[in-house]
Amino acid sequence: MRETLDALAAGELTPAEAEATLRGYATTEAGRFDAARERRRGIPEGILSEGKTPAEVAAMVDAALDTTGRALVTRADDDAVAGIRTVVEEEYPAATIDRDERARTVVVRAQGYEPPSVDADVVVVSGGTADAHAAREAAVVAGAAGPRVETVEDVGVANVSRVLDRADTLRAADVVVAVAGREAALPTVVAGLVDAPVIGVPTATGYGMGGDGEAALLGLLQSCTVLSVVNVDAGFVAGAQAALIARGIGDTADATEPDDRDSGR
Repeated sequence: MRETLDALAAGELTPAEAEATLRGYATTEAGRFDAARERRRGIPEGILSEGKTPAEVAAMVDAALDTTGRALVTRADDDAVAGIRTVVEEEYPAATIDRDERARTVVVRAQGYEPPSVDADVVVVSGGTADAHAAREAAVVAGAAGPRVETVEDVGVANVSRVLDRADTLRAADVVVAVAGREAALPTVVAGLVDAPVIGVPTATGYGMGGDGEAALLGLLQSCTVLSVVNVDAGFVAGAQAALIARGIGDTADATEPDDRDSGR
């Protein structure tokens, strides 16, 4: 504690950084930012834009950059993005902003930020273009935690050959996130093709009764092949879970296989 207080007094830490070090979170006008989540849980705190004003989102982004050097925002609309750009341009002019409009995510990295690196591969596969919002959100969130991420899009089971054409990519993954709407058959098919953990994401795409994601969710809960299931359109949760699994795999590889890598295998 004394070292933190001395650093604050010397101007080496901002008040937000000092609070985050001592309490694990930084207090803003929009609430508390969990600055210690990545260290505690292995995945970064996500700033959910929905339900917040643009000013509140910007305040949380400011706290994230101040305390961790990186901000991850989800479900961000144009107004929220404009607020983020304003605070970044004013306070962190050298920062980079990556926006995925389809995923509605924004990732901001302060100058000098060193992203985590995990020696594991996550593949995010989706049934159709209409599922891209959840698939891309999962990819962004998983990637923010450090593993390598590859996306495979538009391989729905209406033509199973589209899935089989990408079987080598799917089988090379350490973790697979499979995203689909309607009856959500894709994740169950993928889980029957690979030996890696599969996380199924049902989406609210489809027609008529059950088209709000209910049929997709129930289909995955009744899957004959073994997989895990998250809530409807829950790309963030799936991406975070995939990252946690990947971190465990990467840590195990680092601990048990140094001789293999050193020998050039």
